[in-house]
Amino acid sequence: MLLKNLTSESLINTNQLFTSKEEVLRYLIKQLATEGKIQSEEDFYQTVMERESLSPTGFEGGVAIPHGKSSTVKEAAFAVATLQKPIGSWESVDPNNEVELVFLLAIPKSEEGSTHLSLLAELVTRLSNEEYKNRLIEAKNSQELYELLDAKQTETETITSPTIDKTVLAVTACPAGIAHTYMAADALVKAGRELGIQVYVEKQGANGIEDRHTKDLLQKADAIVYAVDVAVKDEERFNHLPKIKTSVASPLRDAKGILQQALKKAENHTKSEYVETDDISDSNEGKSIKTEIKDSLLTGISYIIPIIVAGGMTLAAAVFIAQAFGLQELYNQEGSWLWLLRQLGGTLLGQLMIPILAAYMAYSIADKPALGPGFAAGVAANLIGSGFLGGMLGGLLAGYFLKYLKQKVKPKGTFAGFVSFWFYPVIGTLVVGSIMLFVVGKPLAFLNTGLIEWLNGLSGANALILGAIIGAMVSFDLGGPVNKAAYTFCIGAMASGNIVPYAAFASVKMVSAFSVTGATILGKKYFTKQEQEIGKQTWLLGLAGITEGAIPFMINDPLRVIPSLIAGSAVTGAIVAYANIGLDVPGAGIFSLALLKGQPLLTAASIWLGAALVGAVISMVLLIVTRRNKLNKAGQKEA
Repeated sequence: MLLKNLTSESLINTNQLFTSKEEVLRYLIKQLATEGKIQSEEDFYQTVMERESLSPTGFEGGVAIPHGKSSTVKEAAFAVATLQKPIGSWESVDPNNEVELVFLLAIPKSEEGSTHLSLLAELVTRLSNEEYKNRLIEAKNSQELYELLDAKQTETETITSPTIDKTVLAVTACPAGIAHTYMAADALVKAGRELGIQVYVEKQGANGIEDRHTKDLLQKADAIVYAVDVAVKDEERFNHLPKIKTSVASPLRDAKGILQQALKKAENHTKSEYVETDDISDSNEGKSIKTEIKDSLLTGISYIIPIIVAGGMTLAAAVFIAQAFGLQELYNQEGSWLWLLRQLGGTLLGQLMIPILAAYMAYSIADKPALGPGFAAGVAANLIGSGFLGGMLGGLLAGYFLKYLKQKVKPKGTFAGFVSFWFYPVIGTLVVGSIMLFVVGKPLAFLNTGLIEWLNGLSGANALILGAIIGAMVSFDLGGPVNKAAYTFCIGAMASGNIVPYAAFASVKMVSAFSVTGATILGKKYFTKQEQEIGKQTWLLGLAGITEGAIPFMINDPLRVIPSLIAGSAVTGAIVAYANIGLDVPGAGIFSLALLKGQPLLTAASIWLGAALVGAVISMVLLIVTRRNKLNKAGQKEA
C-alpha cells in the first residue's frame, strides 16, 4: 500500500507545539476539513473521541494512531503531526509512552472493513520498524516527512544472542482485531531475533486468521504463546504444546520476558505427540476463578445480544401490528402469518436465548467440547423454568465439568476421536443435564412458586406497595427466577382482568437499561472502557423491554448495583400502579405506549414513560455515587 495516496503535504505537520491530545486532534481534524476530506469537524471529533474512550490509541515508542469511522468522512485520508514537546498524558498501551508522532485516520463508514483495516495494519507494521519511525519523527519539514512515508525500509540487525534451536509459535488477538494484534505480533518476532530463536506469529484479527500456523510448524514448535484478550480460534491445534497465556498488550512491554517464560516452560514440560483432533486445550490457564467466570459471562452475553434484539423487536412488531390494525384475532389464530411472526420472536427469546447463553459460557471455559453440554444445560434451564440465572448456572456447570473431564480423560492414540466426539458431549450432557433437572430444578421451582403465591396475596393491597414490589423484583436478577416470578404474576393478573401489574412490569423493564447507559455517559470516568461500551447498547435493549444488558454490571459489583437498580425500579412500579395505568397485551418496551389503558392515551403514555425515566435517573445517580465511593475507598487503601 502506498501511504502517499491517502494524504498530502498539506496534511503533514512537523515540529508542532501542543499541550494535550484534544488540541492535537482538533488541529488535525481542522486540516482534514480544509482539504475537503470531511464534512463536519464537530461530528468527526465526536467520532474520534468515542473511539478514544474504548481503548488506548497510544502505543509505545512515541506513537499514537487515533482514528474515526464516520459517514461525515467524504474520502479516506490521514493527517500526520510530529510534536516538539511529547505528550505524556495520551492514554497508551505502554504507560510510559510519550507521544511525539501522531497519525489521525479518517475513514468513511462504508470502508471500515476494507480501507480502515488495510491502512491501520500497514501503519502498525511500518511503525514497528524503529529506523522508519525515527526517520519520520526527525523529519525537518512536511515535504521530507511526506517523501519518507513510502521510502524503502531496511531491517536493522537485532540478533544479540547465538541462534538457539528452538521454535516458539504465538497467536495475537485483540477485541478490535487491528492495531494491538499486529503490534504484539511484531514485538514478539523482534524479541525472538534478539534471543536467537525462531518465532512465528498467527494474527487472529478483524480480517480473520492471517499467517496461519502450518502443520509442519505445529509439529516442529516447542511452545505456544497466546497474547490475546479474546478466545483463540481453533485452539485445539496447539493441544500438544506447553503454553503461556498473557494479554495482547504484554508483548509491547516485555516480549523477551514472555518468550523466555515460554522457553522455560518448554524445558520443564515435554510436549506431547501432535495429533490432529478437534479437541481444544484449556484456554484459561493462569486465570483466576473470578476472571474466568466474568469472561465466561461476557462471552455468553456477546452471543445472545443479537438473539435478544432480533427476538424482542420481532415480537414487538407482531404485537404492535395486531393492536394498531385490529388484528388481535389473527394474532391468536394458529398458523396465520401474524401468529407465525409472533412465534418466531417468542421462540428466539423463549427457547433459543438461554441455551445459547449457557453454551457459549461453557465454551469460554472449556472450549468446543463444552458446547454440547452447554446447550443441554440451557435447554434444561428452560424445562425447569429457571430463566437467565438458570442458564448462567448451567453454563458454568457445563464449562467446569468439561474442564475437569478434559483433565482426567485426555484424547490419545486410537481413541482420540471417540473421546472428543462421543465421550465428552455425551457424558457431559448426561451429568450436567441431570444436575440441572433433578438437583437444581426443584429448589428453583419451589422458589418461583412461593414468590408467585406471595405476590398473589398482595394483589388487594395498596397499589403503591404492589407496584414497588413488582418493580424491585423485575430488577433484582434481570430476567432470572425472581423476575420471571413477577412476570408470571402479572400475566396471571392480566388473565384475571387486572391489567395494572403488567403495565408496571413493562415500564420497569426499561429502567435498568436506561440507568446503565446514563451512568456510563454522565459518570464516564468511574467506569471501565468495557462497561462504557456495554452502556452504549443497553438503552436500545431497554426500548425493547430487555433487562439483560445490565447483567455484566450486576455480576461485577452486585452489592452496589442491585440495590441501585431496585431503588429506581421500585419508584417506577409504584408510580405506574398508583396512576392505575393498565396493559392488557404482553407488549415489549416502547411499543407498549400505544396499547396502554386506564387513562387517556396521551396521559397514560406520558406517565408510563415518565415513570421509567424517573426511575432510571434515580438508579443512574445511585450507580454513579456508589461506584465513585468504591473507587475512592480503593484509592485510600492503596495510599
